[in-house]
Amino acid sequence: MFAVTRLRVPEATVPAFLTAADELLAALGERPGFLRGELGRSADDPQLFALCTSWDGVGAYRRGLSAAEVKIAGAPVWAHALDEPGVYLTD
Repeated sequence: MFAVTRLRVPEATVPAFLTAADELLAALGERPGFLRGELGRSADDPQLFALCTSWDGVGAYRRGLSAAEVKIAGAPVWAHALDEPGVYLTD
């Protein structure tokens, strides 16, 4: 399964956001079932980012996000998240 979180980040806070996103990806990388993750910036809207992660399954994803170190690292990133569905199952 994969998850996509779109984030709207004001230009003035982009440097701090990028640092926080790197820390979040490092914390996620330590979680069982995490396969890969990347952050991208929209070519058409420089304030819009997407955080894409892949996991062994929904259970690994939910357990990964519930880890204390992920919650702490993720707070400054997810503060910019758009409220929309983002978890997708694959065959």
